[in-house]
Amino acid sequence: MENFCVQKLAGALGTPDVPTRYVVRGHRKQQLASTVVAPVPVINLGLLSKQDGGAADEAAKLRSAIDSWGLFLISNHGVDAAVMDGMMAACREFFRQPLEEKQRCSSLIGDDQYEGYGNYEGYGNDQVSSPDQTLDWTDRLYLKVEPEDERRIALWPAHPESFRDVLHEFTKKCGVVKDDLLRAMAKLLELDDNDYFVDQLAEKPFTNARCSYYPACPRPELVFGLTPHSDGTVVAILMVDDSVGGLQVLRDGVWWDVPIVPHTLLMIMGDQMEIMSNGIFKSPVHRVMTNAKKERISVVLDYSVDPEKEIEPSAQLVNEKRPALYRKVKVKDYIVAHYTHFSQGKEVVMKKLKI
Repeated sequence: MENFCVQKLAGALGTPDVPTRYVVRGHRKQQLASTVVAPVPVINLGLLSKQDGGAADEAAKLRSAIDSWGLFLISNHGVDAAVMDGMMAACREFFRQPLEEKQRCSSLIGDDQYEGYGNYEGYGNDQVSSPDQTLDWTDRLYLKVEPEDERRIALWPAHPESFRDVLHEFTKKCGVVKDDLLRAMAKLLELDDNDYFVDQLAEKPFTNARCSYYPACPRPELVFGLTPHSDGTVVAILMVDDSVGGLQVLRDGVWWDVPIVPHTLLMIMGDQMEIMSNGIFKSPVHRVMTNAKKERISVVLDYSVDPEKEIEPSAQLVNEKRPALYRKVKVKDYIVAHYTHFSQGKEVVMKKLKI
């Protein structure tokens, strides 16, 4: 498996060009399409959790956000600003270390967890499966955080010293946010059990943290920081750079910039949620663009059902008027398909699951 260090490459470039392996085919049509900031709602989790009229109004905003965008911002979420700032600072400090220090967290050779999926943990880039594969302009640190007893601590940075503790705290705090919002989403769907989605993740959660570093790029219109895709998760919680944008979401054929609101979190619906909600809550296609002058950092927590379990549309969301849109699938098999066809886009992956 090849491995590339975009951060090192960006620092070595003395010309305004980028290597051809990073240049997106048909880039001009794709890259220059978005200039509009999406009016993504900000959901006040404190109000949403109350038992009064304010909760109903906030629930209506949540439903509108999911239906319109498949994602939303979260305020009053209970994750302390100090924890968020500490997590971001620890990531930034990690990526500023010399390459040989970061490579101590690399896992290039190992026990393939899933055939066709590979050993994804550690520092580096996403795997390169073909010499024709277009590469993303990003380096990342990818770590399993749940189940806790399956953490590969040897891959967790020892420097900065705060990294391990702050990631643990950030994971715990965001887990509470995730559960509260999953309960609210079950309620929106009028499921009998408000814990329906929470329970899918409760027995053996499969949660990964992804710290992404997007170096400044001399030709941002030529590359993707992250290829257009939908998430192969139930949901994802993101903490994005509070001063540098780049995340965009596709709606009705138009790319929209996702707004930056400091100290908010962002939740994105994943394909597993689309399957379990029988297509009511759709996973949005999104991408990351780079910046010509500034680096960008983000931290993402991906929440997935146990790979050994099967998922299917909730029986309560299947009827004569709305038959099941997706067949039952083992999560492990779905993850492999999602990884294998990642660069081909959501439609290729989800089409294989449609009835």
